[in-house]
Amino acid sequence: MQLRKLLEQVDYKVLKGKLDLSVTDVIYDSRKVKKDVAFLCISGTAVDAHRFIPDAVAKGASVIVVQKMIEVEGNVTVIQVESTRKALALMSASLFDYPAKKMITIGLTGTKGKTTTTYMIQKMLEEAGKKVGVIGTIGAVINGAKVKTENTTPESYELHSLFNEMVEAGCEYVVMEVSSQGLKMDRVAGIEFDYGVFTNFSADHIGPTEHADMEEYLYCKSLLFKQCKVGIINKDDDYYVGVLEGHTCEVQTFGFSEGADLRASNIDFLMMHGHLGISFDVEGKLNAHVKTNIPGRFSSYNSMVALLVGINIGLSKEVMLDALSNITVRGRAEIVKVSDEFIVMIDYAHNAVSVESLLTTVSEYNPKRIICVYGCGGNRSKLRRYDMGELCGKMADLSILTCDNPRDEEVSDINDDIKVGLARSGGNYMEIEDRTEAIHYALDHARTGDIIILIGKGHEEYQEIKGVKHYYNEREVIEEYANNRTFALK
Repeated sequence: MQLRKLLEQVDYKVLKGKLDLSVTDVIYDSRKVKKDVAFLCISGTAVDAHRFIPDAVAKGASVIVVQKMIEVEGNVTVIQVESTRKALALMSASLFDYPAKKMITIGLTGTKGKTTTTYMIQKMLEEAGKKVGVIGTIGAVINGAKVKTENTTPESYELHSLFNEMVEAGCEYVVMEVSSQGLKMDRVAGIEFDYGVFTNFSADHIGPTEHADMEEYLYCKSLLFKQCKVGIINKDDDYYVGVLEGHTCEVQTFGFSEGADLRASNIDFLMMHGHLGISFDVEGKLNAHVKTNIPGRFSSYNSMVALLVGINIGLSKEVMLDALSNITVRGRAEIVKVSDEFIVMIDYAHNAVSVESLLTTVSEYNPKRIICVYGCGGNRSKLRRYDMGELCGKMADLSILTCDNPRDEEVSDINDDIKVGLARSGGNYMEIEDRTEAIHYALDHARTGDIIILIGKGHEEYQEIKGVKHYYNEREVIEEYANNRTFALK
């Protein structure tokens, strides 16, 4: 592509060289530089890529894009921009011929609920016969085929490459999680979403490599509503007004609050035959009785998002309600059927916010006991371990401490940290370091009316130990053990 064309959406200054030359690719990793590419110097939290300019020139880069005034040796064109991250997003969109504009784009931001809601929307669209792409925490899905991604919201080059694959595969829609980090780091810069969604907001992702404080965290989420046509907003959330500050979109609301455009009422918690679910009524933009087999009050919010998106797109009431009644999401309050007498659930919760939400959800079903099987990730904050131990000790009847992803730490050391939190709440616990043995123990000692929750792994299919990822699938562990087995219930 001609450099001039590649830069058509970018504010830039030519420091050296010419614009009328061909560029074969846009690269931001100096290790991938080849002849005749444009190399963008991204200043990251750990490494400033400006230092790799001589190496990129030596490998044949014909264009260097910088955000610093810098001397560059060699016969190359040097372009200066205010933000190389933003330039990467705009140049990548141009390189792939603006694939986001060729689909209906639906972006979701919020602390919790993004993954489940993207799959609810996908389910509705597919039941209506539409071709859909999905991007988020679990990776990308293009017409049912899975593609691994590194981040919830991929870097902008990868994002537009995925969009392009979706367009070539005939996708009419893309549903994606738009993380606060993705917004902060301009990964979705230049994209005008057809629909932007705000699920909820609570403390998370505060730290030296993420957000400085809650104010910045909320501000980054609010950016989505300055680059979408329709904003679909949780009116019940305390930060409802803050996330809309400076918005430029049409606003539609959902929740249990009076005046919401889609208002829920009469929620009922369903627990029967080894399954959990909810039902509720909605009125406003749609009048219907809704059922879903994803448990918990939060599922009513996720369902309302999916319904509002579906209503705007023009999906039929019958298709939307049928999709919600049949949806399951891998690793998100996922029920693995073992017995009619007790519940086994897998969930990705791995910090205090998500664990508290999960256990609050489960307690609303008034189980006989809540049994939590969990560990914590190695090489991560000890505060997370203390908090998870304290919450599970307070809200569950028994904690079975085991192995998660210990990474470079010993499982026993991680569990000792969890026990600090358990001691604060006086919770009952036992230790079984081998996760498979811990799961077997929980199943063998289940009682009628129990809910057993396997916390932390969710959709993951590995355990990371001493730098090696070993295949590990909790569903398979449960199903293999439960197959042809009768549990002696009390």
